[in-house]
Amino acid sequence: MTEREKRVQWIYSSRDNKELAERYDQWARDYDEDLEEGFGWLGPQRAVDFLVRYVPREAKILDAGAGTGLVGELLAKQGYKNMVAMDISQGMLEEARKKNVYQEFHQMVMGEPLDYPTDSFDAIISVGVLTVGHAPASSLDELIRVTKPGGYIVYSLRPDVYRDSGFKEKQSALESAGRWRLVEVSEEFQPLPKGEPDVYHQVWVYQVV
Repeated sequence: MTEREKRVQWIYSSRDNKELAERYDQWARDYDEDLEEGFGWLGPQRAVDFLVRYVPREAKILDAGAGTGLVGELLAKQGYKNMVAMDISQGMLEEARKKNVYQEFHQMVMGEPLDYPTDSFDAIISVGVLTVGHAPASSLDELIRVTKPGGYIVYSLRPDVYRDSGFKEKQSALESAGRWRLVEVSEEFQPLPKGEPDVYHQVWVYQVV
């Protein structure tokens, strides 16, 4: 296992949100290089490709779990200007700030109540956050709450996490309750082909009702 692979496993093994935030703080400076060069990280681009199909350029977008701002950087290249970065790690947000693509930066935890008014955003994008040892399926309730009716929520999710960590049941329950409707789900793809070729993701697109 390479040092980069060990670092990712170290992140996954965090015992609680406090430790997770501290470990991301330590990783922040090397994150982009590790993910892009070491792992060939494709998650942000795939999710952005789906968002641009549905969300107009003037939309106010929350990047939930923005990390160092890789998603925001890609959205900015597509003409989006009204973006808010939210992450558990202040260190990651400081790296995101350097990219000069977000209007606001907030340290918050997915899975806890978000400090945004109801119906705050036209769309939310969340990449690599709904995964092992990170945000739980219950996070989806708050994402829906802070999205305007008719707005879109786009996120990446590992198929094994979808099946085994309550997401399948949660997503279905929210649809049955009339909270959102499924718009599109991608085929499974390798988001980390160079570093974790056995890991797969799908991109899910929902519209809030």
